[in-house]
Order: sequence, then structure tokens, then C-alpha cells
Amino acid sequence: MKTSPTKFAVALLAAGLIALTGCSSGDSDSSDDSGSSGDTSRNAVAADGLAAEDAPSEGDGEATLKTQSDSGSDAGGTRDNGGANRPAPATKAMINTGTVSLVSPDTEKARFDLQKVVDSHGGTIAEEETSTEDDGTIRRSRVVVRVPAREFADAMKELKKVAELTGSSQGSEDVTTQVIDTEVRVRAQEKSLKRIELLLARAESIADIVSIEAQLTSRQAELDSLKSQQAYLEDQTSLSTITVHLEHQTAAAAKEKKDDEHNAFVGGLLDGWHALTGVGAGLATVVGALLPFAVVLGILGYPVLVLARRLRTRQRVAPQVANAE
Repeated sequence: MKTSPTKFAVALLAAGLIALTGCSSGDSDSSDDSGSSGDTSRNAVAADGLAAEDAPSEGDGEATLKTQSDSGSDAGGTRDNGGANRPAPATKAMINTGTVSLVSPDTEKARFDLQKVVDSHGGTIAEEETSTEDDGTIRRSRVVVRVPAREFADAMKELKKVAELTGSSQGSEDVTTQVIDTEVRVRAQEKSLKRIELLLARAESIADIVSIEAQLTSRQAELDSLKSQQAYLEDQTSLSTITVHLEHQTAAAAKEKKDDEHNAFVGGLLDGWHALTGVGAGLATVVGALLPFAVVLGILGYPVLVLARRLRTRQRVAPQVANAE
């Protein structure tokens, strides 16, 4: 039986089509399998490499600021338009602290005046430690005052006038770089957490999930620490701290201090005057002690004195009478 050339050509063409369809299906299946395997592998690699990705600078504030101004991008190279390139604040961030030591014979009044100064500047009393005498008088008091930073200088001047000033000191620390550096690191850590959360949502294997969750926990703890530092710096730069030491001054201590303030000449003159008044006081004491005896002796001695004078007069007159006869 002969086969016609036309039928043979049709059969050959059908066999070729079947072969091509089989190869194409095999290639597609192979491609799908390799793609799925590649995604899982990439997730695992990304989870293992997150510790080194986008880590904020641990150097000083200047290095952080330079990185911020030069790059302003995240680990993937995407430009951060949400504020990563925010410029430095126009004013410096300063931490101001001061100490004032006062003494007063009336500590209750001085404490009341201190409170008036604090209230006038919109401040608060953060801490207070007070010890009293048996009669309730304030012996000494330590008061920690918090006032707005803009009121620091004026508050210091007025607190020095509350009572007699015995000592004072004040200082300022520029933490502008530290404030900016902390802010940059907080933003970088927040972006890193968002990327880790995206990877966690795409993770398919248990190993990937465990690895990514470990990174998530570590970075969340670091972010909490950075935010605590940021809150502390904000508190210290917005409110200044002044520590006031108030002590009761006795009359004897006040007199002794006043004597110490005189120069050598005035001190010698005062010592001589005190000596003179001391001698006068001694003589007055002796006269006062002898005066009662003098009065008694005067009362008893006056008749004796009169009698003695009469006897002397008679003695002088008797010879004259005798001579006249």
C-alpha cells in the first residue's frame, strides 16, 4: 500500500508540533521551580544580611551629619524625601546648669522669696530636701529648680538676691551635634524596622521567619534606647536646672562674719574700743558692788564725824578760855 506524499508531510508536521509543545511546557515548569527557589533563597539571604544593612553611624555627630547631607538615602539607595536631609536647627541646643548658695537669719522668708522668683519665671520645684531646728525653723534646705532655658540667666540673677549670697556657679554644654545625631539615628532605625516587617510578611520558611524576627527584636530595642536618649536631651535643653542651697545664719555667726569683713586698722580700733568699754564695765561693776557699803558707812559714820568735830572744837576753845582768865 502506497502512502501519498501529502499525507506523509501532514504526519511529519503534526509530530514536530507535538515535540515543540512538550519542550515548551518543560521549560516553563523548570522556570517556575527555579523562580520559587530563588525567592526563598533571597529571603533567607536578606534576613541574614540585615544586621549590616543601613546601620546608623556610630561615630561622632559630625560624621553623621556629613553622611546625612552627602547621601540622604537608605540602604537600597532610595532618596529619603521625608526629612532625612533636614538641616541643622537654627539655634544651638544647650544644657544650662547653675548653683546658688545663700544664708539668711530668716530662712522662712528667704524660702518664700525663692518660690516667688520661680513662679515669676514659669519654673517648678523638681526636688527639695529640708532639715529643721527643734522649734521648726529651717536649718538648711536644698531646692532643685527647673526653669525654661530662655529664663535661665534672669532667674540666676534674681535668685542671688533672695538672701545673702555666699557662692554661685553656672555652666553650659553644647549638645547640638548630639541632638541631631540622635534624631538621624532614630529615623534610620525606624526605616530599617519597616523594611524588616516587609521581609517578615514575605517570608515563607520557618528559618527565614526566625531569623527576621530576631533582627526585628534587636532593632526595636535599639530604637527604644535611642528614643529615651532623645527624650532626655529634649528635657535638658528645654528646661534649665538651678540648685539652690539655703542655710540658716545665727546672730553669732552673722557678727563673726561682719567682724571678719573689717580690715586690720578697723579691726584693731574696734578691739581697742572693746577693751576700753570692758575696763569701764569692770570699774562700773566694782563701784556698783561697793555702793551699798558706802551708803551704810555714810549713815553710820556721819554722827561719829559730827561728834569728832565737836570734840576737836572744844579742845581748841578750852586753852583759849583758860588763857583769857
